Amino acid sequence: MQKDYKTIELTAIYEISKLLGSSLNLKTNLRGVMRVLSEYLNMKRGTVALRNASEVSIVAAHGLTEEEIKRGKYRLGEGIIGRVAKLGSPIVIPDIGEEPLFLNKTGARKMIRRENVSFLCVPIKFKSEVLGVLSVDRLFETKGVSFEEDLRLLKIIASLMAQSVKLHNELERERVAFLEEKENLTRQLKGRYRVENIIGHSDSMQEVFEAIHKVAPSSANVLLRGESGTGKELVAKAIHFMSSRTKDPFIKFNCASIPEGLLESELFGHEKGAFTGAMTMRKGRFELADRGTIFLDEIGDLPITLQPKILRVLQEKEFERVGGEKTISVNVRLIAATSRNLEELLAEGKFREDLYYRLNVVPIYLPPLRERQVDVPVLVEYFLKKYNEENSKSVRIDPGALAALVSFGWPGNVRELENTIERLVVMSAEEVIGLSELPLAIRDRSLKEPQVVPLKDALPDAVADVEKARIIDALKKTAWVQAKAARLLGITPRQIGYKIKRYGIEQ
Repeated sequence: MQKDYKTIELTAIYEISKLLGSSLNLKTNLRGVMRVLSEYLNMKRGTVALRNASEVSIVAAHGLTEEEIKRGKYRLGEGIIGRVAKLGSPIVIPDIGEEPLFLNKTGARKMIRRENVSFLCVPIKFKSEVLGVLSVDRLFETKGVSFEEDLRLLKIIASLMAQSVKLHNELERERVAFLEEKENLTRQLKGRYRVENIIGHSDSMQEVFEAIHKVAPSSANVLLRGESGTGKELVAKAIHFMSSRTKDPFIKFNCASIPEGLLESELFGHEKGAFTGAMTMRKGRFELADRGTIFLDEIGDLPITLQPKILRVLQEKEFERVGGEKTISVNVRLIAATSRNLEELLAEGKFREDLYYRLNVVPIYLPPLRERQVDVPVLVEYFLKKYNEENSKSVRIDPGALAALVSFGWPGNVRELENTIERLVVMSAEEVIGLSELPLAIRDRSLKEPQVVPLKDALPDAVADVEKARIIDALKKTAWVQAKAARLLGITPRQIGYKIKRYGIEQ
């Protein structure tokens, strides 16, 4: 009899060890342990309760209904289970009918003759930390095994459980920390890429901001058009972080940065062995962007041979990896950008007409910097502050140099302006940057086309000066008829009325 019981014990322990390592779902594993105890050791009723800071709650059981399990919550020190969870020592109740501390909170034992049931309860401990409690009912009249042997077996099982519970708790803490960090980074990025943080006071940029606000909440494809350096990626990120996809990936890819032979693999991924060097399966950008946004920059450089596959993703939301047969479904929002003339590419047969119309659902034009000179002083102020902080300096730009920066054409747009300011801050030995310290191209342009509007020392005032002067000039040309002046400036009558009031312009 004793030999047979030992064999059964070892078999049960082996099965439990396999179960606890079978998956990362702790509750499923613990339920499996209770099932093994029932099958191999004739356990009629048992529970596993896990502890938190203030209480211990049943998470897995055998012989209890779901409703009874829900009622199984104990404060630390309350009842037998609560006391074991608090003290960390096993307790044996020979007859629960004679034990006043036994609470029967679950209500599971009302149909059993209480005087014929004993109760064994052991802590689930990892080193000195009590993680929970394992408890079983024992019909002592039907067993020829001592309480000591039962306790020994339960302690072994509880020790195996403790390792799984501890690992689960550590993984859960890491998961929560990861999610909190992800949420924090998302909030930071969302704040960084708000429309309010894109610098632009000009009317043309106000139109861009209005378009962003309208299109962001939708799922429409967006086509950003404009010269290189106008801030297309910044606008794409603003649209993403203002949309319902803000918590999901934002994946960017430059279609002109990768050789044509590798583009399909980069965008759609490849299977292991798809081509020489494909040692493992690799997900492409579309798959990585699932549920989020993919930003394809320089879409005009996309080879004509690859365009049908892009069109299929947009229409059918599915594709196959290179070398694969499995169809992969994705839900992505596409924001494309180009500095090229897509209409000319259409006429030359280098861009598909059906793809063009799929991309061009909501076009947004980003004006070059030369078309929004009133924004230059504000951008200069922003970049000065940024690079002064990075280089621990306090460099300023005098009015003459600022006037030259405003009048320059900036073929590289905002990116070129930023690089110029960074270089001036880094290289300047003085606190004030004058005209002579500007790059030669800017100085030459300044000498040929001097700034007509005098600029004050304060950069925000400089913006107001330029804008106010343009409005007064337009009003004079139209005999102070606001509607005509607004049309001349390319703004609405409401906008010009607001600006006249703001600047206190009077006839």
